[in-house]
Amino acid sequence: MDRWVEKVAVVTGASAGIGAAIAEALVKEGLIVAGFARRTDRVEKLAKKLQDANAKGKLHAVKVDMTKENEIIDGFNWVKKNLGPIHVLVNNAGVARFDALIDSDTQKWRDIFDTNVIGLSIATREAVKDMRANNVDGHIIHINSIVGHQVLNFPSANAYPASKFAVT
Repeated sequence: MDRWVEKVAVVTGASAGIGAAIAEALVKEGLIVAGFARRTDRVEKLAKKLQDANAKGKLHAVKVDMTKENEIIDGFNWVKKNLGPIHVLVNNAGVARFDALIDSDTQKWRDIFDTNVIGLSIATREAVKDMRANNVDGHIIHINSIVGHQVLNFPSANAYPASKFAVT
């Protein structure tokens, strides 16, 4: 982890759960983290908690809805302008909508694919463009799910496993 001290990481879905835990761990290791989230108040609260965790690490809340391409691009532009070149991207944001496929509605499917596949792809594209432009040998990590690797008997998951297989 010494390689990444004072380097910039972007973590999507940083307001709760795995994303918040990843953001916290990276800050404690000395990284400068941009936490992308719709609920920036949660990221800001975590940032305050982490103020004294590591003198070199810091968490910044960046309002980004991963279903909106313009917000993703604006988020990456903010990071480049305010924090510097991107070295690490952790694509963690994800959603699931649980109901039977035949009872679900189209918007729920769009939410799943727009967040889990399209948003992840846009974020990856933007991070790679920045890494290439700055000659950064960085890392991109896609947080996935077991349902992206094997078919489970989970009837109410409907489009969610398909989105996770797309990530795989």
